[in-house]
Amino acid sequence: MTAIDLGLPKIGGLDGVPTTDETYKAKDFKSDQEVRWCPGCGDYIVLNTMQAFLPSLGVKRENIVFVSGIGCSSRFPYYMNTYGFHSIHGRAPAIATGLAVARPDLSVFVITGDGDALSIGGNHLIHALRRNVNVKILLFNNRIYGLTKGQYSPTSEEGKITKSTPMGSLDHPFNPISLALGAEATFVARALDSDKKGLSEVLTAATQHRGSAFVEIYQNCPIFNDGAFDVLKDKDESARRIVPLRPGEPITFGSENEYAVVRGEFGFDIAKVADIDASSIVTHDPTIQDPSYAFALSRIGGQDLSHTPVGIFRQVSRTTYDDAARAQIESARKTQEPDLQALLTGNDTWTVA
Repeated sequence: MTAIDLGLPKIGGLDGVPTTDETYKAKDFKSDQEVRWCPGCGDYIVLNTMQAFLPSLGVKRENIVFVSGIGCSSRFPYYMNTYGFHSIHGRAPAIATGLAVARPDLSVFVITGDGDALSIGGNHLIHALRRNVNVKILLFNNRIYGLTKGQYSPTSEEGKITKSTPMGSLDHPFNPISLALGAEATFVARALDSDKKGLSEVLTAATQHRGSAFVEIYQNCPIFNDGAFDVLKDKDESARRIVPLRPGEPITFGSENEYAVVRGEFGFDIAKVADIDASSIVTHDPTIQDPSYAFALSRIGGQDLSHTPVGIFRQVSRTTYDDAARAQIESARKTQEPDLQALLTGNDTWTVA
């Protein structure tokens, strides 16, 4: 299905969201609330990155809203000098959907965590993504329940010893990227909290995307799961583990680009560049409509972070749920006269004895 053109103005990559003549700075997006996360929490970096890149959008602060659920990350709206809604556990995508449908002039963000989004909020997440609601969902993944003091989460690795799994977790964890692609989200990406440049690029692209945008952010919890992603931040280890996804470029990595992603029998494999023909190296294209390509990329590596793709996995265009809903309402208005009395006294009634 192609996108429906409702004639909304195209502004800074955002359809229908009013711009401002005022020049914003990062400090303009900082609220007067004391930021209350644990020292060293990765949430600080994400918050600062968000406040730094929002001025580049040229969007009025009153046309930006952050909706959160429950968890450490869900304090985010308090610290943004925009509109915000601290909702209930797992239900942020549902509330954000209502905002997106009713208010096309808003840029709507959902801030959530691996517990909030993938446990109690799992159904809300996948349905918002499959409907392609025009919201930007940022999932802070620290592989632990931080707010409730260290229980294992839906992304904790197997064997994880926590307060709720003293002998090790028996659960097989979700791969959030694979989950989002399985729901056919039109924009899917991953970033590290410590990579401010990469995170800014992903957030900018996600914000300018028309439709559901899902961004997984690996984020450190220094109290209950400290060092969960240290291997991706170590200078020597990161080079051979992080697989950067750059549109239009061959997927190579390593300190000297000595490794590459190649097509295997049932997906993608990792090979040494010296051992293969250069033509067999996969060239990254996130605009491929079939999600199986991006899904195959999401299966590279594993729980041990042996190989971890970062960047944009998928970026395609499809009609958004909110655009289609407004178009349907407008069509009904043109073709049908509203008659509340006829609805109330119509044939679809019954008598209770």
